[in-house]
Amino acid sequence: MGSKRWATVGLVGLIASASAQQPPLTAVQKDGESKLDDRSDGADWAGYGRSYGEQHFSPLKRIDDRNVSRLGLAWSIDLGPGNSVSTPLAIDGILYFTTGYSVIHAVDAATGKSLWTYDSKAAEKSGFRLRQGWGSRGIGWSRGKIYAGTHDGRLIALDARSGKLLWSAQTFAADEPRYITGAPRAFRDMVIIGHGGADVGAIRGYVSAYDADTGALRWRWYTVPGNPADGFENEAMAAAARTWTGEWWKMGGGGTVWNAMSYDRETDTVLLGTGNGSPWNQKLRSPGGGDNLYLCSIVALDAKTGRYKWHYQVNPGESWDYNAAMDIALADLTIDGKPRKVLITAPKNGFLYVIDRINGRLISAKPYAKVTWASHIDVATGRPVENPDARFGDGKTFELWPSPMGSHSWQAMAFSPVTHLVYIPTAEKGALYRDLPPEKQQNWASDVPLMGALAGLIMEMDYKAADPRSGSTALIAWDPVAQKEIWRQPGPSGVPGSTMATAGNLLFQGTLDGRFRAFAADSGKPLWSFATQAPAIAAPITYSVAGRQYVTILTGGGLSVGITGEALAKYGIDYREQKRRVLTFALGGRKTLPAAHPFRPTPPDDPSYVADAVAAQRGAIVFATRCAGCHGMQAVAAGSAPDLRTSSVPTSGEALSAVVREGVLSAAGMPPFAEMRDGELADLRQYLRNRAGDLRAKIGK
Repeated sequence: MGSKRWATVGLVGLIASASAQQPPLTAVQKDGESKLDDRSDGADWAGYGRSYGEQHFSPLKRIDDRNVSRLGLAWSIDLGPGNSVSTPLAIDGILYFTTGYSVIHAVDAATGKSLWTYDSKAAEKSGFRLRQGWGSRGIGWSRGKIYAGTHDGRLIALDARSGKLLWSAQTFAADEPRYITGAPRAFRDMVIIGHGGADVGAIRGYVSAYDADTGALRWRWYTVPGNPADGFENEAMAAAARTWTGEWWKMGGGGTVWNAMSYDRETDTVLLGTGNGSPWNQKLRSPGGGDNLYLCSIVALDAKTGRYKWHYQVNPGESWDYNAAMDIALADLTIDGKPRKVLITAPKNGFLYVIDRINGRLISAKPYAKVTWASHIDVATGRPVENPDARFGDGKTFELWPSPMGSHSWQAMAFSPVTHLVYIPTAEKGALYRDLPPEKQQNWASDVPLMGALAGLIMEMDYKAADPRSGSTALIAWDPVAQKEIWRQPGPSGVPGSTMATAGNLLFQGTLDGRFRAFAADSGKPLWSFATQAPAIAAPITYSVAGRQYVTILTGGGLSVGITGEALAKYGIDYREQKRRVLTFALGGRKTLPAAHPFRPTPPDDPSYVADAVAAQRGAIVFATRCAGCHGMQAVAAGSAPDLRTSSVPTSGEALSAVVREGVLSAAGMPPFAEMRDGELADLRQYLRNRAGDLRAKIGK
């Protein structure tokens, strides 16, 4: 692919296509295209980012910066168990959303009255896949159908009016460690879906496009090359193989498309954000180096056929989980006095990129957060200029900023074509990377538990980077043309909330500490706030019914919040007691929420407990590698799963075995660990009882 970070195919044809008038709508496209088109009137919020361009922007302006102070609660719905970070959809007066493991709801968008519910039973079908991923980020819609990806790998289509299952397609094999948490996207007469899994298994990433009416597979595009002995699917894979070394295909390669996908109707192009390598460390998967295409890239495909058009790689030879699966917002900007059709993305690595979406060439890239892995991005080549110590070789320890959590992760970024600003929910956190000594290196082909796959192999990392900013969050307004910050609002520590912009000069964001706020989009001035009584990190939406504009957000923790429980204990977020709700606001709304009661963790009585520091220490390792991703580091949970210090299950060896090894709570989202040995289970039990004992001592119980 040469020394530059971009490559193109058929450039002349693409430029001609972009300059021509948009193709006319066919009869079967009209309904879906009109609501999903970037120029639609905003009455509906029909896609994950509202429209094809994924701007998370609405042209509605009945609610604006002058009257938003009169915004009040119009209605709310209490939800059952299961994480709730879904972006809702609103179409023709009906609000659709998903909770937990793809339990899909339809309610009257003006009143909240339930219309139907469909339970995909994904938790019961997912088995070992429940060890990664903790719910669904969203759903899709087109031409009267609701589309959802399920954790166990199905893409399902429901009748939007009745909730009846119309078809179901299995997108990967039953024995593969893949899973789906992202939202499908609809375009043309197709629906596209990706998946996750590259963090924990030998995964070769791909996306699949299905017929929107029948569920038949139309095309599939792999993101990394497979075994050369089997031949390559296309020239793009053959070219990518030249950027890998060793026997990468035995380790999967990675590059999953688990979140970001956009559709450019003008050029009939699907744009993908690809993920990290499998395994993370390039020294293992590609020991001779190389760019490892198409990891951590923006890839453009012909929407009709899935044929490769061009790519831009943000991190060649990636080794830090700096995936490029974050929002890809399409925009028309004036740069150097000329109109440019661009895409804007702020991936995990801390740089904001403006890229020509016709040919994939880099226009500009600047850091929007603290960055230590590279000094800058060379615009001439498109390549980052890396810190030579960032690859943590020769026994060195490197303080990496951002951490693998990213300066910006899956939480929705917004772009306003009114202010021409990008609104990025950011987090500041570093990590220490270093090579592991040979005797501690793990075998990627072995049964590696959840967290071990992330941090092990031939490297290790530690999130305790010594910087006073570590853990802070902020909402940043960024000028993508001048590549500079315009304003910022500090947020609570932990995980930032998603954003939405409107033509009423408003920018909405919820936060982990239970606030939903509106700011002036041009200046960042705080204008309105509502106490949500629960984390509000899902993406808000706005829509209109009978001429009245509404704003809706789901509350409740989930997904990447779980591991950070110890740092977030001050917010009182509990899996069992937190109030998961749908909150909908309108001007003049007068509804109120019941009084909130702060969560105070209370351990169970355990009169037979006898301390055993040695066994508890062994159990701490079992917990950190198998349980912390959901139940929180040090067993202090943050809402993704129950706080086990307060559970009575560890007081009984039989009960703990039934839950952990036999999987009696699989339907509720607790994965089985049938392979856990008796000694490991006993040590885990000792550790959890010890943590409960620490809590009893702390509160004087």
